[in-house]
Amino acid sequence: MTSKHNHRILLAILFTGFAFQVFCQVDTTKSSSQNLLDDIISGQDDSTALLPDKMPYTQRVLWGQKGVMRNFDFFELTPQKRQRELNLRRNMLVTHQVAGFITLGSMVAQGIVGAQLYSGRNNLKDAHSMLGVGVNVAYFTTAGLSLFAPPKMLDDRKGYSSIKLHKILAFVHFSGMILTNVLASQLESNSNLKPYHRAAAFTAFGAFAASIVVIKF
Repeated sequence: MTSKHNHRILLAILFTGFAFQVFCQVDTTKSSSQNLLDDIISGQDDSTALLPDKMPYTQRVLWGQKGVMRNFDFFELTPQKRQRELNLRRNMLVTHQVAGFITLGSMVAQGIVGAQLYSGRNNLKDAHSMLGVGVNVAYFTTAGLSLFAPPKMLDDRKGYSSIKLHKILAFVHFSGMILTNVLASQLESNSNLKPYHRAAAFTAFGAFAASIVVIKF
């Protein structure tokens, strides 16, 4: 077995181990949002709003006071049903974390194949395209799990937080992914775009990897 193959196997083991560690580190204790909701349900505080003042547009459309989901009795805006939403949110964000590592691994695989394709191995073009489809499916599924999850109870705290940095990096890697796909669609007719395509892909990968790191450490 060649040294290159050994390196790839080691890289896969490291990613798998790191993903397992992150999955096992998911906090199982009650959050302040859950404690607040428990107080509302028990009647200790029935004046607190059930939704944060600020939430992403995607969440507001679905989960706001007049959101699409409020048309269904199951998601009526009550303390008891908000508790269901918080449980759903937690499950979606746990899946979001796991899907993030799957996406990161697929990005690494596509990067390896892409580097070989750029070096002249044109027989890998179909493999690179198939991996590209896989990366896009995994990436946008990961993004959707966060963007469309029910909102939390409380607004973000003012000042720096790892969550805010995670969101900033999300904007960077989302832009990088869109640009990477746009440039990829134009490479056939303009090979001079290859350096820009590669730069966009590396930017998306770097920001995505960083966003995973900052959310856990």
